[in-house]
Order: sequence, then structure tokens, then C-alpha cells
Amino acid sequence: MFDDLPHDADRLQTLRVWHAMWLVRIDAKIAALQQRQAEAERGRRDRPPPPEWVVELGIGTGRPPLQVHAGDCYMAGKRRRAVGRDEARRLLSDGLRACTHCRPDAQLDIIDLSDGSPRTDPHAV
Repeated sequence: MFDDLPHDADRLQTLRVWHAMWLVRIDAKIAALQQRQAEAERGRRDRPPPPEWVVELGIGTGRPPLQVHAGDCYMAGKRRRAVGRDEARRLLSDGLRACTHCRPDAQLDIIDLSDGSPRTDPHAV
């Protein structure tokens, strides 16, 4: 039998205490990792879904809207707010730019019917 342990009780007791301390540390680390994994899984499971549509906002007073994006568009800036489908359609039909990457105008079935010529005001004199 392979026996590399000391042959006296004092040193064996010291080794036993030392290994018991390590087992306590290892068990604590395992418990902490399991708790962290459970919290991460709970966070992924409970995360609210991304908004369907977002409006990118400008800088300054009033933070004017700049562009409409799909909710998961990677080009939407940091300053944004979620909007509903109806408000996104209204903003686009009022002339707000649509993102050229996610194409919310196409997703919302808003078609530009202009012929490319500049718009003229029919009430202008």
C-alpha cells in the first residue's frame, strides 16, 4: 500500500485540520458560484422583453426625436425612449427619419409615395 502520510498522530491531526479548512473554503466557493449562477439565470429569465419600437432622441433642451428604430436595432443611440406601434407610425408619417439599417418604415408598412421632387405647400401664395 502506498503510504506517504506521517506516522505520528500530531502531524496527522495537523494535516486533517488543514484539509478540513480547505474543504470549508472550497465548499464556500462552490456555494457562492452556484448562487451567482442562479441569480444570473433568474436575471435572464425575468428580464423584460426589448421594446418593439424606439425613438432616438437628440441632445439639448426638449431632446427632440431624431430617428425611429426597431426595438432591437443595433444603430439606436444611447438616448432613446420606447414607443408603441401607433406612435412609431405617427412619427414616421409626420416626417421623422426612419433608420436605414432596421427599416422601421418597411416593417410598419409605411410607403413613401413621393416622386422625389420637393414638396410644395398647396396653400402657399
